Order: sequence, then structure tokens, then C-alpha cells
Amino acid sequence: MTVRLPRNLRHALEAWAREDYPQEACGVLIGRQTGTEVAISDVVRGRNLNTERAPDRFELDPQDLLRAEERALSLGLDVVGIWHTHPDHPARPSETDRAHAWEAWIYLIVPVRKDEVGEPRAWRLNRNGFAEKELKS
Repeated sequence: MTVRLPRNLRHALEAWAREDYPQEACGVLIGRQTGTEVAISDVVRGRNLNTERAPDRFELDPQDLLRAEERALSLGLDVVGIWHTHPDHPARPSETDRAHAWEAWIYLIVPVRKDEVGEPRAWRLNRNGFAEKELKS
């Protein structure tokens, strides 16, 4: 499976990652899955409600998920996943990520450090754990 993330959307994620550092940023991916490709058409910035553990946890505001769902429907698209950052950690899913993940969605993780944003990586959960998916522009 390939995940397509246009450069302009990647730049938006990078900007939000920098703005929210050292807290985890999060949001929703909107697009369409056709065959073996997930094409991301829009990203929605969400609020991290986990203020106590924001440097290493996120809790997406349910109102932001609802807003993203409504936006996707208005565009004739679907919510295809969640994006979030990993401040000062690699772009690999954590055990907490796994505990809260749904098998049908893509999880895009953006690593961020004080002075740089790293390469995002795309993942999908299956019964054996997370499997990395090819990410292209």
C-alpha cells in the first residue's frame, strides 16, 4: 500500500509540528482509498486535550474529529486516518499509539526536535501490529 501526501499538506504538518513543539500536535487525514493507495487530500489540525502528558501523548478533541468528518463528507471524501507528532522521538508508533489505533486508518507520525522536523512515516495497524506503508508526495 502507498500513501500519497502532497507537498503542500506535508508543509502544513511541518509548520504545526514546529508551532506545538515540545507538545504533541495532532489532527485528522482526509482523502480516499482506492485499491492499494490512500490519497490524502486535506489535513485538519486538531486540539490535543491531554494537557498533563502533552509532550508524549495526544488525545484528539472529539469535536475536531466530528468537524473533519463533516468536512470530508462535504468534499465527497472520507476520514482516512490520524496524524500526530513525536517530539524528540522517532516516527514509530508507541505502545500507546497501538492501544488507541483502529485497523482501517492510516497513522502518519511526524518526528520533531527543537530545531528540525524529520521525515514523516505512515503506518497501518493489522492483527500483527503496525506495518509501515510507503509514503510518497
